[in-house]
Amino acid sequence: PDAGFTLLEVLAALVVLGFLMAGLSGGVRLGLRAWDQQERAVAGHGDLDAADRAVRRLIAGIYPGTPTRTSMVDGTAGRLAMVTALPASAPARMAEVTLGLDGQRLVMRWTPLAPGVRLGPAPEVGEAELLRGVSGVRFAYWPRDGRGGWRDAWDRQDPPALIRVRLSF
Repeated sequence: PDAGFTLLEVLAALVVLGFLMAGLSGGVRLGLRAWDQQERAVAGHGDLDAADRAVRRLIAGIYPGTPTRTSMVDGTAGRLAMVTALPASAPARMAEVTLGLDGQRLVMRWTPLAPGVRLGPAPEVGEAELLRGVSGVRFAYWPRDGRGGWRDAWDRQDPPALIRVRLSF
């Protein structure tokens, strides 16, 4: 009629249960830390992806020029100025846009272009931060004829065939 467990058996079961809980808590802690690092990495890439899409859209919308008016692209290795189409939500359809660094920020500055003769004061220059934490930007330009390879500056009448943008963090 010995029913139940001895004190020694209960203590041994509690020790085994304690080891299992310690192992599980360490695994859960490791998993939570990995989850947090992944969330931070995804958040950082979200900003980079948004800036990438914005710069691509601006470069794709560069005004190509007409027989009477040449393209408006003026570029150096550290700055790109162009006349380009703005998103449909912008107050003006075309603008003079400059991309470059301001400290550790990739910044876009624009001045809206109004068709016809301007009757009022000059429009205000807009500014938008595209990306933070950028230590360097380098633009390069590929000519339409392909001769000469990548160039650090663009001062020709026609727009370049390609524009390369390299960011350093």
